[in-house]
Amino acid sequence: MNVEIPTFELPFFTNLLILLVVSRVFGEIFERFKQPAMIGEIIAGIIVGPSVLGLIHRGEEIKTISELGVFLLVIIAGLEINFDDILKSLKGRNLIISLLAFFIPNFAGFAVGYFFGLQAMTSVFIGLCVAITALPVSIRILMDLGRINSGIGQKIISVAIFDDILALTILGVLLNIKDTDMSLVSVSKYAGISLLKLGVFIAILVGFYYLLKKFAKRENYLEHELNRIISLLKGKESLYAIFFAFILIFSTITETLGFHFIIGAFFAAMLINDKLVGEKNIESFHKTINSLAMGFLAPIFFAGIGLEFNISSIQNIGLLVAVIVVSYLSKIIGGYLGGKFAGLSNLFSITMAIGLNARGIMELVIANIAYKAGLIDVEIFSILVIMGVLTTLTTPIMLKRGFENYEKSVDQS
Repeated sequence: MNVEIPTFELPFFTNLLILLVVSRVFGEIFERFKQPAMIGEIIAGIIVGPSVLGLIHRGEEIKTISELGVFLLVIIAGLEINFDDILKSLKGRNLIISLLAFFIPNFAGFAVGYFFGLQAMTSVFIGLCVAITALPVSIRILMDLGRINSGIGQKIISVAIFDDILALTILGVLLNIKDTDMSLVSVSKYAGISLLKLGVFIAILVGFYYLLKKFAKRENYLEHELNRIISLLKGKESLYAIFFAFILIFSTITETLGFHFIIGAFFAAMLINDKLVGEKNIESFHKTINSLAMGFLAPIFFAGIGLEFNISSIQNIGLLVAVIVVSYLSKIIGGYLGGKFAGLSNLFSITMAIGLNARGIMELVIANIAYKAGLIDVEIFSILVIMGVLTTLTTPIMLKRGFENYEKSVDQS
């Protein structure tokens, strides 16, 4: 007679405590070595998760908290972007760089999946994760290097903005067609419907943008109105409730249209800027969500990725090596060719291309969404996590060297 031994599960809040403490400790260690805290937080999840100690498994409660973490992370990313900067990235030479820096890695990643006989949708997601540049990580790296206001730094940021937005847009379309029979007719039909829905969302977004811009012409009008409303309200922290309500409206619109909620949150956060609602209000909102996200929700999200990560699931070492190699080469080649077509010098182009190589937060968010939607399996998910971690770890080192070589050549000329 077989006796089934029940699996021991720690209470939820004990799991949360362990995850938070361990992830923050590892995050702090990585911060001290000038590396993103999220790398340490992912490693913390791997250690306490099924891959190593097996203390914690990712239950529904942790998944829910992770969703909130994703929500706040994309809001923070959106707040870093001004809508006018997007329009700049669509003009002239920037567009050439952005397109080549996105589509060359995208096709290269898809080709790797196709070569290894993976399903079309899985290959598309590998391509998407290889193509992305994580804007928040790029900003952080440039700030640490003291090069955020340099010509190369500004180019990296404008290309990262375009690539992040393009990746999120494609993600929305893919999530809409995932339940089809994947025949050419079905995919074409649902892709067409998705693009139509996307057109509706873009129309709403652009409408809001021009409406807010109209208000911006009246000096401090929205800021005064917002402050007046807050002064009338008795409830505490009404400012944050108003901002969150605005963002949730856009998240609701995108979910209603069949896209992921993060797309609406990302774009809505971009519309909120200091010229409209006042620098003090923006700083207060940014500081609050940054504290909540980075102090609690984001570490749980990244540790949660570590819990899902399973090193033993990676059977195809050739695929792992191919994804890592292609992720480096294709992004650097794409960025370099884009720079050359745009008339930039060799060293400027190569340094900029290196700076586009950090996947970080946005790639992990997309990989996590794809895994939860059943579009990639645990092996592909684990490979994409490794790729995201490696590119994020090595980019600051490579970029620092690139800047030194570029600046030396400028001094000598």
